[in-house]
Amino acid sequence: MIKLSGTAHKNSDVARQEKGDKIAHKKNAIKRLNENKYRVRSQSGNGMYYVENTEIGWKCTCPDHTFRGMICKHIWAVKISIGMREQAKPKRILEPVTITCCPVCESPNIKKNGIRHNKESDIQRFRCVECGKKFSVNVGFEKMKHNPKAITSAMQLYFSGESLRNTQRSLEFIGTKVCFKTIDNWIEKYTAIMKTYADNIKPNVSQTWRADEVYVKIRGDMKYLFALIDDETRYWIAQEVADSKHIHDARAIFHEAKVIADKRPETLITDGLPAYRKAFNDEFYTQAKPQSQHINAIKLSGIGNTANNNKMERINGEIRDREKVMRGLKIKETPMLQGMQIYHNFIKPHEGLAGKTPSEACGIELKGEDKWKTLIENASAKKHSNSFIVS
Repeated sequence: MIKLSGTAHKNSDVARQEKGDKIAHKKNAIKRLNENKYRVRSQSGNGMYYVENTEIGWKCTCPDHTFRGMICKHIWAVKISIGMREQAKPKRILEPVTITCCPVCESPNIKKNGIRHNKESDIQRFRCVECGKKFSVNVGFEKMKHNPKAITSAMQLYFSGESLRNTQRSLEFIGTKVCFKTIDNWIEKYTAIMKTYADNIKPNVSQTWRADEVYVKIRGDMKYLFALIDDETRYWIAQEVADSKHIHDARAIFHEAKVIADKRPETLITDGLPAYRKAFNDEFYTQAKPQSQHINAIKLSGIGNTANNNKMERINGEIRDREKVMRGLKIKETPMLQGMQIYHNFIKPHEGLAGKTPSEACGIELKGEDKWKTLIENASAKKHSNSFIVS
């Protein structure tokens, strides 16, 4: 057996990486089969190999990896193509809203001018050197008695699983005394603002979507929450509450998802519910290529030609856990479900995304230490062109 020197090994790895780069740049050379598995054409184009990301690392069916245990050119091709896809995603960065000019004369020549003291919070004041106008900036939290930190802390506590009264008790530890009903009003107000804004941000989702339904109790009656997510990024695209799952028309949620994502999926994964089949044919199926495919034979195991729906079940679990704390929902149009969608997409990191949020995986990044505050500020600034309190 001939042993290669360290330099020879290094040169061999570089050569494999270069060949993998050539494969990655070939059109239709790599096809993503599921979350962890890819089909890669051989460099000659006469064969196919399967590359899979397993718990113990990348595996390939080619002889170079099977018999030598090397990181072959096909594995390199998949890694490079994943990096290329991430870099190609358009980025949208949402920064905390800051004051840069006078809201009256639009002069950038402004200076700090003391603090405006309220009963529950302090707000920085500014003075325009050019026109002498004094003003303060509190975008998204205008005329609110409590400071933004207390409001966003309440949002975080509530949507991470605390009840309204436990959220109230937790805020008392940071010196904020507030009624639980006031917290409920905050949630209703800001959830509506953020949901409208978030639905107008085009997430860069993949070509594979998943849909499922989960039962929820509303005033003791059984209802069903239909939800649709992106397979790759876990981005929760759309939702809808229905009275029944068997006679429900799912076209509305599919149409909403198509508008929000600004495209249709190439693959839709659901269970065998007839409502999905009809809605798929009406909203996603088209003669134009690539045609959309509907996989409606999912099982828990996902063995053989079936697919599992574990990612969708994970969201269902989040909803069930939250509903259990609330002991059922009170109204069909509850802001809790919309708030859960915002929390899932923009705030909560996911282990399956290497600690990223679904919005970050879609190219939408929230800056600032308080992501709730950044999202509320941007949503409010979009809603009201003049978001300054001028005094």
